[in-house]
Parts: sequence; structure tokens; C-alpha cells
Amino acid sequence: MVQRKKLRTCRKLVEKPDLFDALPDDLLECVLSKLISSAPSPSDFINVLLTCKRLNRVGLRPTVLSQAGPKALAVKAKNWSDSAHRFLKRCVFAGNLEACYTLGMIRFYCLQNRSSGTSLMAKAAMKSHAPALYSLAVIQFNGSGGGKNEKDLRAGVALCARAASIGHVDAVRELGHCLQDGYGVRQNIEKGRRLLIEANAREFFQSVSKTRTRHQSYYFQLARATDAQIPCSPLLSDFGYNVEAPEVHPVNNFLKEWFESGVSELGNGLRLCSYSGCGRPETRVHEYRRCSVCGKVNYCSRACQAIDWKTRHKRECVPPLAPLINDGDADGLEGMVEIAPAEFVGGH
Repeated sequence: MVQRKKLRTCRKLVEKPDLFDALPDDLLECVLSKLISSAPSPSDFINVLLTCKRLNRVGLRPTVLSQAGPKALAVKAKNWSDSAHRFLKRCVFAGNLEACYTLGMIRFYCLQNRSSGTSLMAKAAMKSHAPALYSLAVIQFNGSGGGKNEKDLRAGVALCARAASIGHVDAVRELGHCLQDGYGVRQNIEKGRRLLIEANAREFFQSVSKTRTRHQSYYFQLARATDAQIPCSPLLSDFGYNVEAPEVHPVNNFLKEWFESGVSELGNGLRLCSYSGCGRPETRVHEYRRCSVCGKVNYCSRACQAIDWKTRHKRECVPPLAPLINDGDADGLEGMVEIAPAEFVGGH
């Protein structure tokens, strides 16, 4: 008699309930909105969306995408793809101003879709997005995307003034130079000088604020020790006080990487702005201003020239036939203007 082995019966697996199923959608939207607004990189948010279908569905709602911050939209130029483009467009349709500005800059300078890029930046500018206002001002000052005769200096000054009123440091500095030089506006040297000092003050306090966040206890000790000396100390960056380099907007890093890494090549004779934190390329030959002393660097704006002069070019600027420059003449903002003024190639 053959004995048959008793077959083992497998226990039925009981699926554990998904904890997210018990959470209401509005709570998930709130959590994901906080995440996307503070995410240090796009991958931090995308990885959450890949966790489950429900998070992916809720995370792509317009109420969430409208809160995306600059770093959550900071795609790398080498990772640019149709899916990245679609994600930015979804954020634009959700009403995200940062996405309007980011995609507008990419389309204008990288994809050379001038009209679409300008309209996206204008959409953000109409909602008082300061970087978009300033970028449109730079385009107007240079006549970017058009001919040399298509510059609109008055429009550039108006856009700069609006961005400056919101507190954009580069716009305040640019407007100060315009008033000092009478460029696109009636010359007012005294008011221009006050705006340049204001730009330096804003730059200084932004740097102090960042330092305070990272080293709060040390900052308070330093503030107590030097509080009495602050009014009479040379605190402003153009007068000798060293502050951290301003934080570069992610889209400027994208532009620089796009053209420097070989993703796309500049046209023949075109150059990038020499300030490392800018990334804007020329749209026609000799569009940007160049240093009138060495002639080796060029800038899309006086603000970029001023920052690059303080951080780098002041130590490198040498006339072609003169091995040395007088250090006393190359000190401070006034020295930058006198020794290394930026001039439009071919005149204004």
C-alpha cells in the first residue's frame, strides 16, 4: 500500500493595509506642498512620488505643483529631457511663478525660442517675481534676441526700478549705475550713489542672515563683541568688507552648464557673460559690454561687472601693454568704474 504524503497547505497571506489610505487627500496635499517648496533637489520630491500610486496622483495636483521652489525645479542641464520639460510645463500650468521664470530663461537662451521665453518671464514679472523683472530688464538693455537698434533703455530702467523696489540686489545695483551714468534715465549721481550703497547694504545683511542661520550661537557672540563698532566700520562689500558670494539662482547654473558642458554650443563669435554666477549668453556678436582696460572679459550688465570686479577681475585686470596697475586706483566701486568701465562694443 503506497502512502501518500500529506500536502502542506500554505497559509493565506494577509495583505497589510497601506497607511496612506487612511490619510485624507487634503492632508497629503499639505505635506507634499511643504516638501516641494523646501526640497533641496528635484530627486527628493520625485523619489516620494515613486513610493506609491496615491502619492504620485496627489503630488502632481496643481495645488502641490504651484508651491514648487527654485531648488525643486533645478534640473541639471545634462539631465534635460522631454519629461523634465513636461514637468516644468505642468508647474507653469499650475501657476508656479518660479517655473514660469525657469522655463522662460531656458527657452529664451538655451532653446532659442525667444517669444515663448519672453512671454513666460513676463507672466512671472506681472506677479512681481523679482528675478523675472530683472532678467527682462537685462534683455531690454541689451536688445537680446534682436538687433542692436532694438534696445529699449527706458523699458529696462522701468523694469529694473520695479525689481529694485521689491529688494532684488542686482536690480538695485544696476539702477544705481544707470542713474550715475545717465543711461536710459536722467543722470542723478547722488541718487545713484545712494542706490549702490543700498545694494551693498542689502548684500551684507543677506550674508549675515545666512551666517546667522548656520552659526547662530557664534553670530550672537560676534554681534555682541562688535555691535558698538558697526556704524563706523567699513562693512559694505565695495569698501573692504568681505562677504560671501551671493547665492546663484539654479537657472543661472543651468545656463552655464548648458553651454560650458557641450550640451549645446554657442554660435560663432558669441560669448557667455564673464561673471561665473550669470550664465547668460550673447544672442548676437558683440552684444555684451567689455572691460575697457583689458578687453578680455564681457558682461551682460553693470551689476554682473560690479560683482565680478569685487570677487575676481580686480586682481586680474591688466592693460595689454602695462604689466602692473596701481592698487590704489583699483580700490572700491569708484575704482571699478574708473579703471575698468564696461563699454558697449560699437557704442550705445
